[in-house]
Amino acid sequence: MLIGVPREVKTDEYRVAMLPVGVEELTHGGHKVLVETSAGVGSGITDEMYADNGATIVSSAAEVWAAADLIVKVKEPQATEWPMLRPGQMVFTYFHFAASEDLTRNVASTGITAIAYETLRGPRGDLPCLTPMSEVAGRMSIQEGAKYLERPQLGRGILLAGVPGVAPAHIAILGGGVVGKNAARIAAGFQADVVILDISVDRLRYLEDIMPANVNTVFSDRHNIREQLRLADLVIGAVLVEGARAPRLVTREDLKLMKPGAVIIDVAVDQGGCVETTRPTTHSNPTYVVDGIVHYCVTNMPGAVGRTSTYALCNVTLPYVLRLANQGLAGATTIDPGLANAVNMHKGRITYKPVADTFGLPFTTFVA
Repeated sequence: MLIGVPREVKTDEYRVAMLPVGVEELTHGGHKVLVETSAGVGSGITDEMYADNGATIVSSAAEVWAAADLIVKVKEPQATEWPMLRPGQMVFTYFHFAASEDLTRNVASTGITAIAYETLRGPRGDLPCLTPMSEVAGRMSIQEGAKYLERPQLGRGILLAGVPGVAPAHIAILGGGVVGKNAARIAAGFQADVVILDISVDRLRYLEDIMPANVNTVFSDRHNIREQLRLADLVIGAVLVEGARAPRLVTREDLKLMKPGAVIIDVAVDQGGCVETTRPTTHSNPTYVVDGIVHYCVTNMPGAVGRTSTYALCNVTLPYVLRLANQGLAGATTIDPGLANAVNMHKGRITYKPVADTFGLPFTTFVA
C-alpha cells in the first residue's frame, strides 16, 4: 500500500503523523511511504531522518494526496486540503466532525473513508488514540491557566500556589476523565485548591482515592457547577461525549457569577466546547474576553509541544496504520471492531451515529 504523510497546515500546528520508525516498519513490510518535505520539522524530525528509514520525500502536499491510498495526519483536513481528497482514499486522523457541520458536509462530499482517531476503541473499551493528547492537553491547561491568570494577560493577577498568608487559586475542573485527571494532578502540584466535578460517582470515588489532599470531588449538577463558578479563579472545561458535541455546562449568563479576570480554558473546544461563549482560537491569538472573563479556546493545544505530542501520538497510532496497510480496510476492521468504530464516513455516507445525529444527517451502518 502507498501511505502518505502530508505536512500539517492548521495554524500553529507542529505535530506530524509518523515517526521515522513508522516509516521503517512500513517499508520493511513492503509498503511505500511518501512524506511531504518539512513535515516533521516542527517536531524536530528532518527529511533526512525519514529518507534514511525508507521514505520518499516529495516537494508538495498535492503529490502526497494524489498518490496515497492511506493518508495519515494529525488534524482534520483544512479547507485548502478538501479539493485534494478523492473517492476511495482512506484518511486516518483526528476529525472531530461534531464540532463543524461545514467540515462534515465537505468531507462527506469527497467520498473518502474517514477514520477518526477520537472514536477508535481499544480492547478494553478505552480510546487509545485520544488518550495521549488528552493527557497533554490536561497538563497544558494548568500551564496555560497559570499564565493567563497573570494581570498583563488580563487575568486576576493570581498566583496558583499563593504564598504564606495568601490563599492559593481555586480551580474548578468540569469533567473527571483523562483531561480532568491530568489537569488536577498538575494543579495539585502547584498547591492550588482544586475541585473536580463529574456525573459518575464511581469515577469521583476513584479520583478521591488517587488524588492528594488539596483535590476534592463534587458531583456535577447545575447547582454545584454554578457554585464552583462563583469560587473559581480558573475553570477547566474537560468534558467528553465520544464523537458527539460536548454538552453546554456553562451559559453566558453564568459568566456573571464569576470573578472579573477569572480564566476559562475550554479543552472541549475540539468537540464544540462546554461553555456557551467558547469559540475556536489559535496559539498565535489564544484568548479573548467576554463579560470580563478570559477565554482560552485553542483547538490544537498539544500542537504547541509538537515533539512531545508527536511521539506520544505515534506510539499509539502506528499499530493501526500497520494493520490498515497490511490488511486493508475490510480486513483490518473485521478483525478489530474497535477500528471499525473509528470509521466515521465511508463512500460519502456518515457511518458514525453521533455525528449524523448532531447535524440531523442520514446515518448508514458501516460495511467495508
